Amino acid sequence: MRTGRSALAAVLGGTIALGALTAQPAQAADTGIGVSKVVVNKGKPIVVGTTETKYPTISFRVTWPAGHTISTASAMPFMYHGTTAVRAYEGPGNQVFLHDMITCDEDGSRAANCEGALRILPRENLDSAADATTWKLAFVALLDVKGKIKHEYLNSSATLQVKRAARATVNASPEPVVKNRTLTVTGKLTRADWARRAYSAYGGKAARLEFRKAGTTAWTAVKTVRANSSGSLKTTVKATADGYWRWMFGQTTTTGGATSAADYVDVK
Repeated sequence: MRTGRSALAAVLGGTIALGALTAQPAQAADTGIGVSKVVVNKGKPIVVGTTETKYPTISFRVTWPAGHTISTASAMPFMYHGTTAVRAYEGPGNQVFLHDMITCDEDGSRAANCEGALRILPRENLDSAADATTWKLAFVALLDVKGKIKHEYLNSSATLQVKRAARATVNASPEPVVKNRTLTVTGKLTRADWARRAYSAYGGKAARLEFRKAGTTAWTAVKTVRANSSGSLKTTVKATADGYWRWMFGQTTTTGGATSAADYVDVK
C-alpha cells in the first residue's frame, strides 16, 4: 500500500546541507533507521570527464522506528573514499558525492522504497588521479524527535567505481590514395586529467586499428598498435578498398574505453 510519496525527497533536496550536522540541535545517536537493498548505477562503473556533470542512479529501502513517518525519518545517501563516512562528510574539504534528488514511496509498514540519483561535478568532486577508484556509499540517517534532530551515519556494502573518461582521434592519409599504395593511419589517445581540468596524453596504451569497407556495416580488426609516451598512434597499411578507419581501445581499471570517429578514405 502506498501511503506517502516524496516527503523524504524534500529533506534530501537540500533542507540539511553538507556540514550542517556538526552544529546543534543535531545529536549523534542511534536513530533506529535502517537502510537496505542499496544499488548504485545498476552496479556498473561510471566514466567522468572534466566538465560534464554525471548522475549515477541509486535505489534503496529505508525503514524507521514506531511512532515515526516518512516526514520525520529519512536517510541521505552520499559517496566517499579514502577515509571514514563521518570524516568524509563532516571533515574539512568535504569531497563526497551528494544526492541530486531522491523520491520515496512509503508502503504503510514504516518503510519506503526510494530511488533517484547522486551527483558528480568533476570540478568540485574530483581533483586527482587517485579519485579514479572505488567509492563507498553511506547514509546520514535523520530522526526528528519533538523538534530535535538526531543523526547517525549508516554504512552500506554498495560501491561505485569511478573512471576517467578517454578520447581517441584518427587520421588516415593520403586522401584519396592509389589502390595498393601505402596508407598511413595516425591518432592520439588522451584521458581526463582532473587535476589540470583538461585531457592529457594516455601513453603506453594498446589500441586496435579497425576497418569498415564502404557499403558494409561490420568492422574488422586490422592490427594492434601501442601508443608512445605522448599518446600518439601511427602505423601503415595497404589501401585495397574504399572505406573507413578508426582506433579503438578498451577500458582499464581506472579509465573508460574510447573509439575514435571514423575517417573515410577514397581508394582510386
